[in-house]
Amino acid sequence: MLYWLLFETLGPHFGPLRLFGYVTFRTALASLTALVVSIAVGPWLIRKLREFQIGQHIREDGPKSHQKKAGTPTMGGLLIIIAVAAPTLLFSNLRNPQVWVALFGMLGFGAIGFWDDYTKIKRKRNLGLTARAKFGLQVLVALAVGVLLLILHYYNRYDTAMNVPFFKEFKPDLLIHRWINSPYAYPLAFLFFFGFVALVLVGSANAVNLTDGLDGLAIGLMIIAAGAMTVLTYTSGHALWAQYLDLARVWGAAELTIFCGALTGASLGFLWYNAHPAQVFMGDVGSLSLGGALGVVASLIKQEILLIFIGGVFVIEALSVILQVASFKLRGKRIFRMAPLHHHFEQIGWAESKIITRFWITGIVMALFALTTLKLR
Repeated sequence: MLYWLLFETLGPHFGPLRLFGYVTFRTALASLTALVVSIAVGPWLIRKLREFQIGQHIREDGPKSHQKKAGTPTMGGLLIIIAVAAPTLLFSNLRNPQVWVALFGMLGFGAIGFWDDYTKIKRKRNLGLTARAKFGLQVLVALAVGVLLLILHYYNRYDTAMNVPFFKEFKPDLLIHRWINSPYAYPLAFLFFFGFVALVLVGSANAVNLTDGLDGLAIGLMIIAAGAMTVLTYTSGHALWAQYLDLARVWGAAELTIFCGALTGASLGFLWYNAHPAQVFMGDVGSLSLGGALGVVASLIKQEILLIFIGGVFVIEALSVILQVASFKLRGKRIFRMAPLHHHFEQIGWAESKIITRFWITGIVMALFALTTLKLR
Protein backbone atom coordinates (compact mmCIF):
# COMPACT_ATOMS: atom_id res chain seq x y z
CA MET A 1 0.00 0.00 0.00
CA LEU A 2 2.60 2.57 1.12
CA TYR A 3 5.10 0.88 -1.19
CA TRP A 4 2.90 1.67 -4.17
CA LEU A 5 2.13 5.22 -2.98
CA LEU A 6 5.54 6.33 -1.75
CA PHE A 7 7.91 4.41 -4.01
CA GLU A 8 6.13 3.74 -7.27
CA THR A 9 3.92 6.86 -7.39
CA LEU A 10 5.83 9.60 -5.56
CA GLY A 11 9.36 8.11 -5.59
CA PRO A 12 10.24 9.17 -9.16
CA HIS A 13 9.40 12.79 -8.23
CA PHE A 14 10.95 12.91 -4.75
CA GLY A 15 14.34 11.19 -4.37
CA PRO A 16 14.33 10.33 -0.63
CA LEU A 17 11.17 8.24 -1.08
CA ARG A 18 13.16 5.82 -3.20
CA LEU A 19 14.33 4.33 0.08
CA PHE A 20 11.02 2.43 0.06
CA GLY A 21 12.36 0.46 -2.87
CA TYR A 22 14.86 -1.27 -0.54
CA VAL A 23 13.61 -4.42 1.15
CA THR A 24 15.93 -3.89 4.15
CA PHE A 25 14.46 -0.41 4.80
CA ARG A 26 10.88 -1.61 4.55
CA THR A 27 11.64 -4.64 6.73
CA ALA A 28 13.03 -2.37 9.46
CA LEU A 29 9.92 -0.18 9.24
CA ALA A 30 7.62 -3.21 9.33
CA SER A 31 9.41 -4.63 12.40
CA LEU A 32 9.28 -1.34 14.29
CA THR A 33 5.65 -0.75 13.31
CA ALA A 34 4.65 -4.23 14.48
CA LEU A 35 6.51 -3.67 17.76
CA VAL A 36 4.84 -0.30 18.35
CA VAL A 37 1.38 -1.61 17.45
CA SER A 38 1.78 -4.56 19.84
CA ILE A 39 2.91 -2.42 22.76
CA ALA A 40 0.44 0.40 22.08
CA VAL A 41 -2.67 -1.72 21.50
CA GLY A 42 -1.81 -4.31 24.16
CA PRO A 43 -3.29 -2.51 27.22
CA TRP A 44 -6.54 -1.77 25.37
CA LEU A 45 -6.89 -5.38 24.22
CA ILE A 46 -6.13 -6.78 27.69
CA ARG A 47 -8.74 -4.45 29.18
CA LYS A 48 -11.36 -5.53 26.62
CA LEU A 49 -10.60 -9.21 27.18
CA ARG A 50 -11.14 -8.69 30.90
CA GLU A 51 -14.40 -6.84 30.26
CA PHE A 52 -15.70 -9.72 28.13
CA GLN A 53 -14.42 -12.19 30.75
CA ILE A 54 -12.26 -14.00 28.22
CA GLY A 55 -9.99 -15.75 30.69
CA GLN A 56 -7.80 -18.85 30.52
CA HIS A 57 -9.11 -22.14 31.91
CA ILE A 58 -6.30 -24.26 33.36
CA ARG A 59 -6.12 -28.02 32.79
CA GLU A 60 -6.88 -29.85 36.04
CA ASP A 61 -4.15 -32.45 35.54
CA GLY A 62 -1.47 -29.81 34.97
CA PRO A 63 1.06 -28.48 37.47
CA LYS A 64 -0.68 -27.10 40.58
CA SER A 65 1.39 -23.91 40.38
CA HIS A 66 -0.54 -23.02 37.21
CA GLN A 67 -3.89 -22.84 38.97
CA LYS A 68 -3.16 -19.28 40.07
CA LYS A 69 -3.04 -18.30 36.39
CA ALA A 70 -6.72 -19.15 35.91
CA GLY A 71 -8.66 -16.17 34.63
CA THR A 72 -5.68 -14.50 32.96
CA PRO A 73 -6.96 -12.96 29.68
CA THR A 74 -6.39 -15.22 26.69
CA MET A 75 -6.82 -14.88 22.90
CA GLY A 76 -4.05 -12.27 22.96
CA GLY A 77 -2.91 -13.79 19.68
CA LEU A 78 -5.38 -11.42 18.03
CA LEU A 79 -2.92 -8.67 18.88
CA ILE A 80 -0.11 -10.57 17.15
CA ILE A 81 -2.16 -11.13 14.00
CA ILE A 82 -3.10 -7.45 13.76
CA ALA A 83 0.48 -6.35 14.43
CA VAL A 84 1.78 -8.65 11.67
CA ALA A 85 -0.90 -8.08 9.04
CA ALA A 86 -1.00 -4.27 9.23
CA PRO A 87 2.75 -3.59 8.58
CA THR A 88 2.85 -6.33 5.93
CA LEU A 89 -0.01 -4.69 4.03
CA LEU A 90 1.55 -1.26 4.48
CA PHE A 91 5.15 -1.92 3.49
CA SER A 92 5.23 -4.95 1.17
CA ASN A 93 4.66 -5.03 -2.56
CA LEU A 94 1.10 -6.36 -2.68
CA ARG A 95 1.54 -7.44 -6.28
CA ASN A 96 3.70 -10.24 -4.93
CA PRO A 97 1.47 -13.35 -4.56
CA GLN A 98 3.82 -14.96 -2.03
CA VAL A 99 2.92 -12.27 0.50
CA TRP A 100 -0.76 -13.14 0.14
CA VAL A 101 -0.06 -16.87 0.53
CA ALA A 102 1.84 -16.18 3.77
CA LEU A 103 -0.99 -13.98 5.08
CA PHE A 104 -3.57 -16.60 4.08
CA GLY A 105 -1.71 -19.32 5.95
CA MET A 106 -1.38 -17.21 9.09
CA LEU A 107 -5.02 -16.08 9.05
CA GLY A 108 -6.32 -19.55 8.17
CA PHE A 109 -4.64 -21.24 11.11
CA GLY A 110 -5.47 -18.23 13.29
CA ALA A 111 -9.18 -18.66 12.47
CA ILE A 112 -9.05 -22.29 13.63
CA GLY A 113 -7.34 -21.19 16.83
CA PHE A 114 -9.94 -18.47 17.37
CA TRP A 115 -12.75 -21.01 16.99
CA ASP A 116 -11.03 -23.35 19.44
CA ASP A 117 -10.46 -20.57 22.00
CA TYR A 118 -14.03 -19.33 21.67
CA THR A 119 -15.36 -22.85 22.24
CA LYS A 120 -13.25 -23.19 25.40
CA ILE A 121 -14.56 -19.89 26.75
CA LYS A 122 -18.14 -20.74 25.87
CA ARG A 123 -17.90 -24.12 27.63
CA LYS A 124 -15.85 -22.62 30.50
CA ARG A 125 -13.34 -25.46 30.42
CA ASN A 126 -9.95 -26.27 28.90
CA LEU A 127 -11.46 -28.29 26.05
CA GLY A 128 -12.40 -26.60 22.79
CA LEU A 129 -12.79 -28.27 19.41
CA THR A 130 -12.42 -32.03 19.31
CA ALA A 131 -8.98 -33.25 18.25
CA ARG A 132 -10.44 -34.70 15.05
CA ALA A 133 -12.22 -31.46 14.08
CA LYS A 134 -9.19 -29.34 14.92
CA PHE A 135 -6.83 -31.57 12.95
CA GLY A 136 -9.23 -31.82 10.01
CA LEU A 137 -9.58 -28.05 9.73
CA GLN A 138 -5.81 -27.61 9.87
CA VAL A 139 -5.36 -30.14 7.07
CA LEU A 140 -7.96 -28.29 4.97
CA VAL A 141 -6.08 -24.99 5.36
CA ALA A 142 -2.79 -26.75 4.56
CA LEU A 143 -4.31 -28.29 1.42
CA ALA A 144 -5.58 -24.86 0.37
CA VAL A 145 -2.05 -23.50 0.77
CA GLY A 146 -0.81 -26.45 -1.30
CA VAL A 147 -3.20 -25.53 -4.11
CA LEU A 148 -1.94 -21.94 -4.02
CA LEU A 149 1.66 -23.19 -4.19
CA LEU A 150 0.88 -25.28 -7.25
CA ILE A 151 -0.74 -22.28 -8.92
CA LEU A 152 2.42 -20.28 -8.22
CA HIS A 153 4.46 -23.15 -9.61
CA TYR A 154 2.41 -23.10 -12.82
CA TYR A 155 3.32 -19.43 -13.29
CA ASN A 156 7.01 -20.08 -12.42
CA ARG A 157 6.69 -18.26 -9.10
CA TYR A 158 7.40 -21.31 -6.92
CA ASP A 159 9.99 -24.09 -7.19
CA THR A 160 9.07 -27.56 -5.96
CA ALA A 161 12.74 -28.58 -5.49
CA MET A 162 13.86 -28.48 -1.86
CA ASN A 163 17.09 -27.27 -0.30
CA VAL A 164 18.66 -29.99 1.86
CA PRO A 165 21.11 -29.03 4.66
CA PHE A 166 24.71 -30.24 4.19
CA PHE A 167 24.05 -31.31 0.57
CA LYS A 168 24.83 -28.90 -2.26
CA GLU A 169 23.67 -30.89 -5.26
CA PHE A 170 20.91 -33.01 -3.71
CA LYS A 171 17.67 -31.07 -4.26
CA PRO A 172 14.76 -33.52 -4.41
CA ASP A 173 11.63 -32.43 -6.23
CA LEU A 174 8.36 -32.67 -4.30
CA LEU A 175 6.55 -33.47 -7.55
CA ILE A 176 7.96 -36.98 -7.65
CA HIS A 177 6.55 -37.86 -11.08
CA ARG A 178 9.71 -36.21 -12.40
CA TRP A 179 11.97 -38.85 -10.89
CA ILE A 180 9.91 -42.06 -10.86
CA ASN A 181 8.76 -44.20 -13.76
CA SER A 182 5.28 -45.47 -13.01
CA PRO A 183 1.82 -45.27 -14.56
CA TYR A 184 0.68 -43.90 -11.20
CA ALA A 185 3.35 -41.20 -11.18
CA TYR A 186 1.05 -38.19 -11.38
CA PRO A 187 -1.43 -39.29 -8.66
CA LEU A 188 1.47 -40.27 -6.43
CA ALA A 189 3.19 -36.95 -7.09
CA PHE A 190 0.20 -34.88 -6.03
CA LEU A 191 -0.50 -37.15 -3.05
CA PHE A 192 3.11 -36.80 -1.90
CA PHE A 193 3.18 -33.05 -2.51
CA PHE A 194 -0.01 -32.28 -0.59
CA GLY A 195 0.91 -34.74 2.15
CA PHE A 196 4.31 -33.10 2.61
CA VAL A 197 2.86 -29.57 2.67
CA ALA A 198 0.24 -30.67 5.23
CA LEU A 199 2.93 -32.32 7.36
CA VAL A 200 5.05 -29.15 7.42
CA LEU A 201 2.20 -26.73 8.10
CA VAL A 202 0.14 -28.80 10.54
CA GLY A 203 3.28 -30.03 12.30
CA SER A 204 4.65 -26.51 12.67
CA ALA A 205 1.34 -25.08 13.93
CA ASN A 206 0.85 -27.81 16.54
CA ALA A 207 4.47 -27.74 17.67
CA VAL A 208 4.17 -24.06 18.59
CA ASN A 209 0.77 -24.75 20.15
CA LEU A 210 2.17 -27.48 22.39
CA THR A 211 5.10 -25.28 23.46
CA ASP A 212 2.78 -22.50 24.62
CA GLY A 213 2.49 -23.62 28.22
CA LEU A 214 4.71 -21.25 30.22
CA ASP A 215 4.75 -17.45 30.38
CA GLY A 216 6.77 -16.11 27.46
CA LEU A 217 8.17 -19.50 26.42
CA ALA A 218 6.58 -19.91 22.99
CA ILE A 219 6.67 -16.23 22.02
CA GLY A 220 10.34 -15.93 23.01
CA LEU A 221 11.21 -18.92 20.84
CA MET A 222 9.08 -17.41 18.09
CA ILE A 223 11.20 -14.24 18.13
CA ILE A 224 14.28 -16.41 17.56
CA ALA A 225 12.67 -18.49 14.79
CA ALA A 226 11.13 -15.48 13.03
CA GLY A 227 14.47 -13.67 13.17
CA ALA A 228 16.20 -16.63 11.53
CA MET A 229 13.48 -16.83 8.88
CA THR A 230 13.98 -13.13 8.17
CA VAL A 231 17.61 -13.87 7.32
CA LEU A 232 16.65 -16.87 5.17
CA THR A 233 13.97 -15.03 3.18
CA TYR A 234 16.37 -12.18 2.47
CA THR A 235 19.20 -14.44 1.30
CA SER A 236 16.82 -16.59 -0.77
CA GLY A 237 15.49 -13.53 -2.59
CA HIS A 238 18.85 -11.82 -3.08
CA ALA A 239 20.59 -12.90 -6.31
CA LEU A 240 24.17 -12.53 -5.03
CA TRP A 241 23.59 -14.12 -1.63
CA ALA A 242 21.58 -16.98 -3.12
CA GLN A 243 24.36 -17.66 -5.62
CA TYR A 244 27.10 -17.41 -2.98
CA LEU A 245 25.29 -19.82 -0.62
CA ASP A 246 24.14 -22.00 -3.52
CA LEU A 247 20.49 -21.62 -2.55
CA ALA A 248 17.61 -21.97 -4.95
CA ARG A 249 16.81 -18.40 -5.96
CA VAL A 250 13.17 -17.97 -4.95
CA TRP A 251 11.20 -15.46 -6.97
CA GLY A 252 9.64 -12.81 -4.75
CA ALA A 253 11.12 -14.23 -1.53
CA ALA A 254 12.61 -10.84 -0.67
CA GLU A 255 9.11 -9.47 0.01
CA LEU A 256 8.59 -12.24 2.54
CA THR A 257 11.41 -10.64 4.53
CA ILE A 258 8.95 -7.87 5.40
CA PHE A 259 6.39 -10.41 6.60
CA CYS A 260 9.02 -12.20 8.74
CA GLY A 261 10.29 -8.87 10.08
CA ALA A 262 6.74 -8.01 11.13
CA LEU A 263 6.46 -11.44 12.80
CA THR A 264 9.61 -10.69 14.79
CA GLY A 265 8.48 -7.21 15.83
CA ALA A 266 4.97 -8.34 16.77
CA SER A 267 6.37 -11.22 18.85
CA LEU A 268 8.72 -8.84 20.67
CA GLY A 269 5.82 -6.53 21.45
CA PHE A 270 3.64 -9.37 22.69
CA LEU A 271 6.45 -10.63 24.94
CA TRP A 272 6.20 -7.26 26.73
CA TYR A 273 2.86 -8.43 28.17
CA ASN A 274 3.38 -12.19 28.06
CA ALA A 275 6.64 -12.25 30.06
CA HIS A 276 6.44 -13.94 33.46
CA PRO A 277 4.11 -13.26 35.19
CA ALA A 278 1.96 -12.98 32.08
CA GLN A 279 -0.72 -10.31 31.77
CA VAL A 280 -2.20 -12.06 28.74
CA PHE A 281 -1.92 -15.42 26.99
CA MET A 282 -1.81 -15.79 23.22
CA GLY A 283 -4.24 -18.71 23.15
CA ASP A 284 -4.61 -21.07 20.19
CA VAL A 285 -5.42 -18.12 17.94
CA GLY A 286 -1.87 -16.95 18.50
CA SER A 287 0.08 -20.21 18.64
CA LEU A 288 -1.60 -21.80 15.61
CA SER A 289 -1.31 -18.66 13.49
CA LEU A 290 2.38 -18.23 14.36
CA GLY A 291 3.21 -21.88 13.74
CA GLY A 292 1.25 -21.87 10.50
CA ALA A 293 3.06 -18.73 9.35
CA LEU A 294 6.45 -20.36 9.99
CA GLY A 295 5.43 -23.43 8.03
CA VAL A 296 4.13 -21.44 5.06
CA VAL A 297 7.24 -19.27 4.83
CA ALA A 298 9.52 -22.31 5.06
CA SER A 299 7.54 -23.95 2.23
CA LEU A 300 7.69 -20.83 0.06
CA ILE A 301 11.48 -20.48 0.34
CA LYS A 302 12.11 -24.25 0.16
CA GLN A 303 13.64 -24.58 3.63
CA GLU A 304 11.19 -27.10 5.07
CA ILE A 305 13.96 -29.34 6.41
CA LEU A 306 15.93 -26.47 7.90
CA LEU A 307 12.78 -25.43 9.78
CA ILE A 308 13.32 -28.51 11.97
CA PHE A 309 16.53 -26.90 13.30
CA ILE A 310 15.25 -23.31 13.36
CA GLY A 311 12.28 -24.37 15.45
CA GLY A 312 14.25 -27.07 17.22
CA VAL A 313 12.70 -26.56 20.66
CA PHE A 314 9.21 -26.60 19.14
CA VAL A 315 10.07 -29.93 17.50
CA ILE A 316 11.46 -31.38 20.75
CA GLU A 317 8.33 -30.33 22.64
CA ALA A 318 6.08 -31.97 20.02
CA LEU A 319 8.18 -35.15 20.00
CA SER A 320 7.95 -35.38 23.79
CA VAL A 321 4.16 -35.50 23.52
CA ILE A 322 4.24 -38.07 20.70
CA LEU A 323 6.66 -40.30 22.61
CA GLN A 324 4.69 -39.96 25.84
CA VAL A 325 1.39 -40.93 24.22
CA ALA A 326 2.94 -43.79 22.21
CA SER A 327 4.75 -45.19 25.25
CA PHE A 328 1.64 -45.07 27.42
CA LYS A 329 -0.53 -46.76 24.80
CA LEU A 330 2.00 -49.43 23.86
CA ARG A 331 3.68 -50.13 27.22
CA GLY A 332 1.33 -48.58 29.76
CA LYS A 333 4.27 -46.52 31.05
CA ARG A 334 5.23 -42.85 30.76
CA ILE A 335 8.64 -41.63 29.65
CA PHE A 336 8.32 -38.17 31.19
CA ARG A 337 6.61 -37.14 34.39
CA MET A 338 4.39 -34.92 32.27
CA ALA A 339 4.32 -33.83 28.64
CA PRO A 340 5.06 -31.50 26.88
CA LEU A 341 8.68 -31.46 28.03
CA HIS A 342 8.55 -28.11 29.86
CA HIS A 343 6.03 -29.60 32.30
CA HIS A 344 8.42 -32.49 32.98
CA PHE A 345 11.06 -30.03 34.14
CA GLU A 346 8.47 -28.28 36.32
CA GLN A 347 7.65 -31.61 37.96
CA ILE A 348 11.29 -32.29 38.82
CA GLY A 349 11.58 -28.91 40.55
CA TRP A 350 12.88 -26.41 38.00
CA ALA A 351 11.55 -22.89 38.44
CA GLU A 352 9.39 -21.59 35.60
CA SER A 353 11.75 -18.72 34.81
CA LYS A 354 14.72 -21.11 34.66
CA ILE A 355 12.93 -23.42 32.21
CA ILE A 356 11.98 -20.50 29.98
CA THR A 357 15.49 -19.03 29.93
CA ARG A 358 17.20 -22.35 29.23
CA PHE A 359 14.76 -23.22 26.46
CA TRP A 360 15.40 -19.79 24.90
CA ILE A 361 19.16 -20.43 25.03
CA THR A 362 18.64 -23.80 23.37
CA GLY A 363 16.48 -22.13 20.71
CA ILE A 364 19.17 -19.54 19.95
CA VAL A 365 21.86 -22.23 19.63
CA MET A 366 19.72 -24.31 17.27
CA ALA A 367 18.75 -21.30 15.12
CA LEU A 368 22.41 -20.27 14.80
CA PHE A 369 23.31 -23.83 13.88
CA ALA A 370 20.59 -23.80 11.21
CA LEU A 371 21.99 -20.60 9.67
CA THR A 372 25.50 -22.06 9.78
CA THR A 373 24.41 -25.02 7.63
CA LEU A 374 23.80 -22.63 4.72
CA LYS A 375 27.54 -22.60 4.09
CA LEU A 376 28.45 -26.05 5.44
CA ARG A 377 27.54 -27.93 2.30
